Amino acid sequence: MIKVAVIGACGRMGSLLVETITKTPKLQLSAAFDINNVGKDVGEMARIGTLGIEVSDVKALEAVLKKSKTDVLIDFTVAGATVVNAPLVAACGVNLIIGTTGLSPEQRALIDEAIRENGIRAVISPNYSVGVNVFFKLIREAAQYLSDYDIEIIEAHHNQKKDAPSGTALRAAEVLSEAVGGKEFVYGREGLAPRKNEIGIHAIRGGDITGDHTVLFVGSSERIEIKHMAHSRQIFVNGAVQAAAWVCAQEPGIYSMDDVLGL
Repeated sequence: MIKVAVIGACGRMGSLLVETITKTPKLQLSAAFDINNVGKDVGEMARIGTLGIEVSDVKALEAVLKKSKTDVLIDFTVAGATVVNAPLVAACGVNLIIGTTGLSPEQRALIDEAIRENGIRAVISPNYSVGVNVFFKLIREAAQYLSDYDIEIIEAHHNQKKDAPSGTALRAAEVLSEAVGGKEFVYGREGLAPRKNEIGIHAIRGGDITGDHTVLFVGSSERIEIKHMAHSRQIFVNGAVQAAAWVCAQEPGIYSMDDVLGL
């Protein structure tokens, strides 16, 4: 059995992760961490019944991971927390699945360094949906044929999302820029803004939108749109749990969902 811990276990994503792990063969929930509901049964917090695993304070991260003999920890929290906790997890020899978005280049560098120094395995991705990672593959291929078209990215999320643009939109922009030989990113437009050699990125925030991403390739008298729409957070959870089962059998290093899915 692969022992899996969840940090941020009482949030919306965390609760779904807890539930999905308990239903996945060969995986066992070993620990749960949060800043809220410490001492309470994590199964009861996720409304799936008593599991016999208490929510541990994040301050006890190292001690609980070692005592529970956790193999891999899943983190879908916020950048400020992940950059502190990921190096502690790595120092315990525990593998990592990181879905936190909004990490700055400096924060990402610190996390990468900790992973390499401690010789663990990690999957880091802005989006764990199988569909989104196929979406990345499709836009990369389309861009190779449409490199002279104007490219725009539009993303939409719920009104509680903290970072903008989304990590998925930024990754899409990177994929497209690599495919066409490098372009500047422009975030929204205002005032006099003549279009140059750029990829426009636009963020919409409203209601309870789970996550929509559209790439427009616009040429003379025609356009192509490639779009992914998420209807439930479960798609991200399923991908993260799949990554957790996969990563423990790999060589030490940093992987992406392309690696997990064989794309």
